[in-house]
Amino acid sequence: MADKPHLNLIFIGHVDHGKSTTVGRLLYDTGSLAEQDYRKLKEEAESRGKGSFAFAYAMDRLKEERERGLTIDVAYKKFKGKKNDFTIIDAPGHKDFVKNMITGTSQADAAVLIIAAKEGIQPQTKEHAFLSQVMGIKQLIVAINKMDEINFDEKKYNELQGELTKLLQGVGYKIDGIQFLPISAFLGDNVAKKSDKLTWFKGPTLVDACDALIAPKPPTDKPLRLPIQDVYTIKGVGLVPVGRVETGILKPNDEVVIMPTGIKTQVKDIEMHHEKLPQAVPGDNIGFNIRGVDKKDVSRGDVVGPAKDPPTVAKDFTAQIVVLNHPSAIAVGYTPVFHIHTKQLSCTFTELQKKLDPKTGQSKEDNPKFLKAGDAAIVKITPTQPVSLEEFKQFPQLGRFAIRDMGQTVAAGIVLKITPKEAGKKK
Repeated sequence: MADKPHLNLIFIGHVDHGKSTTVGRLLYDTGSLAEQDYRKLKEEAESRGKGSFAFAYAMDRLKEERERGLTIDVAYKKFKGKKNDFTIIDAPGHKDFVKNMITGTSQADAAVLIIAAKEGIQPQTKEHAFLSQVMGIKQLIVAINKMDEINFDEKKYNELQGELTKLLQGVGYKIDGIQFLPISAFLGDNVAKKSDKLTWFKGPTLVDACDALIAPKPPTDKPLRLPIQDVYTIKGVGLVPVGRVETGILKPNDEVVIMPTGIKTQVKDIEMHHEKLPQAVPGDNIGFNIRGVDKKDVSRGDVVGPAKDPPTVAKDFTAQIVVLNHPSAIAVGYTPVFHIHTKQLSCTFTELQKKLDPKTGQSKEDNPKFLKAGDAAIVKITPTQPVSLEEFKQFPQLGRFAIRDMGQTVAAGIVLKITPKEAGKKK
């Protein structure tokens, strides 16, 4: 049997609107959460007097592991539809949401926006919707949750759907690409099974809606791009960089170049989970052995590509950003830390070109003096050191970033255009 198409799915929405419970219910009802695991969770939830949180624990147990810094095996949160296979990216809060969305390891192909029927649209509903639009997520499912709290009322559901349609069009979504549906994650209505309380709703269940999403084609036809996560020196083997193939294919004996240093080398062999591979494809986390390179010349955040089609190194770049939370304001000269794929470095805002209207995406002010929380803008950024990145439209995996300062994510964005550093051409 051929592998089914695979999507990374991110669950977004306002805090307490039932994201974790929906995910837990989805895993349980599709058989991806084993009965004994569920029973353990239920006992734990009931012992804390929170019976309705059993499903949420399915995800939150992982959160604890995250907080303790253990690596999470993504397989924990995989579920199988009839047509597609999924990996769920849980986006608990705002800060994690942005980091999760932007780190190279969690490229979301589609989003499920959860809204509680009774509370309706809340600040984070808007923010998350706008953010997923800015970050390039085109496919969206909108699940109106906790329908039990409004007695599965069709009229209220339709009113809320109307408000949400306006909101989503306002941030730039095309409505014909969006599936709205009512659910009760706690009771299990319309998550994986049709519900007799929702006979008026003729659309799909949440699982069917996920199955109708279109998985991206693995970008094997593009040139290799592999951001390095770590570099090890292994006795008797030599230098072994580790990272995830984002685009293209890597094979033993390939001639590659490591940017921004421009060092050319040959790949000896490739390993994943201690097995040698004949080739590595997008999504593979691999270690690969390279010849004749000094450890000091390769580091986290460098990007490996084909010697004949090297990764871009930016002199500066133009980006579209959205400012999430900033205690004061962003002005020209501001130099925070940018997280771009596996690289972290300081970059300077050198021009604020346009402020955008987050409701329409149209320009509403040229050359603003400053940007504050909630603003979307087109800006010019100059890295303080050489960095390899790509334009979002060509390599989305290497063209999105988060901006962090004072221990929080202050903005997120995508790379629109790069002025490349010309190797060896002095102007």
